[in-house]
Amino acid sequence: MRTVRTRTRVAPASLAALSLAAALAFTAPAAYAEPGAPAPQSDQAQELPIPDAADAPEVDQQVLDALGAIAPALIGSVATRDSDGQVNTKLLADVRSMADNPLLPAEAADTFRQLIDFLGEPGATEAAAVHAREDAALRTPAAKDDDSPQLPSGPNKPRIQQFLYPTIGLGCMPGNGNSVGMALVTAGPQKAPAPGPKRGQAGYVYTSLGTGVAQKNTARSLWVSWLNIDNGRTGQQRLLPNAKINAEKGPGTFTAIANTGRGRIVSTIHGNVTTKIKGKRITCGIAPTIGTAII
Repeated sequence: MRTVRTRTRVAPASLAALSLAAALAFTAPAAYAEPGAPAPQSDQAQELPIPDAADAPEVDQQVLDALGAIAPALIGSVATRDSDGQVNTKLLADVRSMADNPLLPAEAADTFRQLIDFLGEPGATEAAAVHAREDAALRTPAAKDDDSPQLPSGPNKPRIQQFLYPTIGLGCMPGNGNSVGMALVTAGPQKAPAPGPKRGQAGYVYTSLGTGVAQKNTARSLWVSWLNIDNGRTGQQRLLPNAKINAEKGPGTFTAIANTGRGRIVSTIHGNVTTKIKGKRITCGIAPTIGTAII
């Protein structure tokens, strides 16, 4: 049985490689099929790459604890406004203070600096460039044969954006083992996660590696709290099992589609997951993880 080991840290370069692999799996899942492998029994392989628990990154508990320290501040920024009724601007100051802490592990400090750049001018410039390319593509749409949503291709293909770091689910595996959790955001319009986010929407996907099929549990749910730092919109909603994604054999995968509007989105996924394997339901808590995305 695989549990989370804490001695090997997940470096930023490793996260970038994971993000690239996920994007490739979304756009060309057939490239990952074994020669002679049977065809999938449903469309779930086309909707979402199925991670392999054996290849899951190892999580350094010290780094995870340091990164998770900002999650309450992020949730608070989503849930509250400042005295002028605007998004709570204390978030950036909190992140910068944590990044400057000399006791912070190097990997955590690098991640915090990435978040600062995203919240600041570098992120605004990148978002403007992305939106300019999208707008240009929409002005010259390709012909469509049906009523399916317009899905850009090439350099304007839908964006799949991994959360900043993997996390763990405590006791999520049979025998009370810990599981690695991976989260990502898809920017609409595209088909994944089903039924697919539209333009101005974000699709959230959380996968608890090595677990059984996702189950609905309204009493102890998995949540995403998100903040659009460009339009001031905020929200919190449940991530739920998806009948079209990993619903036959697992691993436990939970999704949500949020009406974020276009802009830079900072999110945290937190709460509990419930899965079922060999007839047994397992409910467990996850350490919060934080993600950034341009929608």
